[in-house]
Amino acid sequence: MSLRVLIADDQDLVRDGFRLILETADIEVIGEARDGREAVYLARRRTPDVVLMDVRMPGMDGLQATRELAGPEVTDPIAVLILTTFDLDEYVLEALRAGASGFLLKDAGRDQLIAAVEAVARGDALIAPSVTRRLIERFVARSPAPTWTYCT
Repeated sequence: MSLRVLIADDQDLVRDGFRLILETADIEVIGEARDGREAVYLARRRTPDVVLMDVRMPGMDGLQATRELAGPEVTDPIAVLILTTFDLDEYVLEALRAGASGFLLKDAGRDQLIAAVEAVARGDALIAPSVTRRLIERFVARSPAPTWTYCT
């Protein structure tokens, strides 16, 4: 069975590029949305395995659409992989709070995009390596140093 993906991005050229990449990997693109509202509508009717979701779109943005498709109160969540140009910690954290299964930057390569879609479809979580490194550094910097008691 082929993976079924819905692409949500307000730029035609970006959607076309994602479609071509996915189809060369035998991943079925079952629909395209120009904004979050259309993404929610199509996802609920076509039940994709994964929704590729841009953050900044007119009308309903990708973060609100993600909440509606994958948020903590959603009974039957759909896996959402956020794809954005904007490498901002606020977007990463808000996407994860909204229920996204993954966060990838649009400068990712073809193979990385395909691997991310497959990982999210399997139920794994994925964050772009550069973002992961930065989040770990922030976490470590904010965490108190452990106090160890050594026994001899």
